Amino acid sequence: MAAKVQDLNATVRAGTGKGAARQARRAGDVPGIVYGGGAEPQSINIPFNYLLTKLRKGGFMSTLHNLKIEGQEDVRVICRGVQRDVVKDLPTHIDLMRLKRTSRVKIFIPVEFLNQDTCPGVKKGGVLTVVRNEVELEVLAGDIPEHITVDLAGVEIGDTISISDVTLPAGATPAITDRDFVIANITAPRALLSEDDEDTAEVAADEVPTTGDDAAEE
Repeated sequence: MAAKVQDLNATVRAGTGKGAARQARRAGDVPGIVYGGGAEPQSINIPFNYLLTKLRKGGFMSTLHNLKIEGQEDVRVICRGVQRDVVKDLPTHIDLMRLKRTSRVKIFIPVEFLNQDTCPGVKKGGVLTVVRNEVELEVLAGDIPEHITVDLAGVEIGDTISISDVTLPAGATPAITDRDFVIANITAPRALLSEDDEDTAEVAADEVPTTGDDAAEE
């Protein structure tokens, strides 16, 4: 199932240049520009508090949005830059790029783990260690999946789950292609690891050769 694209509300900004941008900020807006997609660039304003809330949720730069401007058709956009105040670290300008539904974009997709309760490794006391709770994929802008699924059925203690072990949605490919990166693994519980360490230490002590007085006594 494709993910629901989030709306991003904006208004058309009258005028261009620094003067119009300063006026927008005084009015409580963040000025911005929308470009690409075979259309002319357009100056916009986004309410400051509204944008700040979205930015603080995280992942804004890698999230596809449905730009809504009254009187215009909605358009898919992705953020390509946010300028911030050097002192307050608050947004002062935003750049958005238009995308067609057939455009391919790199975007972070959440990872969902199935069958954790019945996972053999977990039932034996193993611990699911999640290395990546989201994975960057290259997907079609018009068909972004809600999540990717990792099935833990049959996964034992010591097993590692890499991106190559996951069945990705049709048309999706990993953004990282130069290595088979790890998503999660099942590690042994600490108590078991401690016992193994103690056993190893005892074996090592038993294997130390006798010397000096001990050798003489023998």
